[in-house]
Amino acid sequence: MYFSREQVVFQEVPGEVSLAYTISGCPLRCPGCHSADTWPAMAGEPLSEEYFRQRLETYAGLISCVLFMGGEWHEAQLLLLLKLARRQGLNTCLYTGLDTVAPRLQAELTYLKTGPWLRDLGGLESPLTNQRFMDLRSNRCLNHKFHQ
Repeated sequence: MYFSREQVVFQEVPGEVSLAYTISGCPLRCPGCHSADTWPAMAGEPLSEEYFRQRLETYAGLISCVLFMGGEWHEAQLLLLLKLARRQGLNTCLYTGLDTVAPRLQAELTYLKTGPWLRDLGGLESPLTNQRFMDLRSNRCLNHKFHQ
């Protein structure tokens, strides 16, 4: 599994400071994708367990969540990293363009954003969006937290 971007972000998961990874190799290729540069499977750097563990140590006490933008197509590797983050006491989030993900993945997630980006409907900030941002602990939709 490779990542093309690693950032600390504040808006993608409401109420959380997240270490975010944009995972390379997305097979969905949604029209208008803002991350089309990440479509090649080996774009960027490898996201190994050791590298991830080191980054969690570097950001210990500074982040509250780890966010993966994609990666569900690498289920076994993603599960390993999600479990590692949870053992460190962090919340976890996955942004996917799918309508659902495997129950094994959901069991390791605190938050889940589902649904492809559709130009006519917009993203989470749009009241018309088809996308859903869920707090899986309460099964509550948090889309309203993205509206201005």
